[in-house]
Amino acid sequence: MSSINSQMKVLVTGADGFIGSHLAEFLVRKGYSVRAFVYYNSFNSWGWLDSASDEIKKNIEVFSGDIRDPYGVRKSMEGVSAVLHLAALIAIPYSYHSPTSYVETNILGTLNVLQAARDLNVQRVIHTSTSEVYGTAAYVPIDELHPLKGQSPYSATKIGADQMAVSFYNSFETPVVIIRPFNTYGPRQSARAVIPTIISQIAAGETKIKLGALNPTRDFNFIADTIRGFEAALNANKIEGETINLSSGYEISIGDTLKTIAELMNRQVDFTNEAERMRPEGSEVERLLGSNKKAQKLLNWTPEFSGIDGLKRGLKTTIDWFSNPSNLKMYKVDRYNI
Repeated sequence: MSSINSQMKVLVTGADGFIGSHLAEFLVRKGYSVRAFVYYNSFNSWGWLDSASDEIKKNIEVFSGDIRDPYGVRKSMEGVSAVLHLAALIAIPYSYHSPTSYVETNILGTLNVLQAARDLNVQRVIHTSTSEVYGTAAYVPIDELHPLKGQSPYSATKIGADQMAVSFYNSFETPVVIIRPFNTYGPRQSARAVIPTIISQIAAGETKIKLGALNPTRDFNFIADTIRGFEAALNANKIEGETINLSSGYEISIGDTLKTIAELMNRQVDFTNEAERMRPEGSEVERLLGSNKKAQKLLNWTPEFSGIDGLKRGLKTTIDWFSNPSNLKMYKVDRYNI
């Protein structure tokens, strides 16, 4: 398939969330015609898109619906050339006690998108995966051939959603591309994620930072790199059926991440382990370090925020955003967020 013309309409599901809102705004600025699928609610909230500039809001079409409903999903996809499917439940701790909601949202929601795309002859579906599907690394760097292992109900449903996407490509030639970001961070991220957890507590004046395990390592992607990867996947030629990692290729432990953030914020802090923040032993992903060679080859994508210097630059931007009192007040720093 040829690349998506920027004048054609694209749908972003999950556009009210962290990555989705940044992606929707980015595409509008690049001149795409964007329809943003947000979760319907009685408050008429568009999630993070509510904080978008008036110029962005003026140039974006908002569709309120529920990804679990096939009729609304189909309606949202009428007249679009491509779908960037990000809508998902992603908090791992919440998946421990409410796994059915993850099956319905992540697997059935993805099925709804795929079925509508097949029926409506959408030119490309970009399905969002996660590095959590790999589980603890069996080898590093983790490439796209690495075995999949569901170490949490969340990751199991993402594996299921990924395989549903693969099945539609294999069975019906639905033009699906799977993008698999490693740990994305940046402004607006939920405080259930480790980097916002650390930053928000320090910004609120805490000196004892409450965390879970410190030994696991992660491959952190700054939000700007992740959304560039999605646009690259929108425009690359002949990548249907492919699964592609977006990773920085740099590995750091949670403990060293805490130290780096404290250094950047010029604060002396200690940490305290909280049992409720610890994953069950068999569920903790101990190591993630991704290979981005395939993204370089197929998408001409390389991370701009790579290595320790790139991580520090991304963290500085994230710290500045969370340190703004008007942003920090939206987070319940004194509570554990699942």
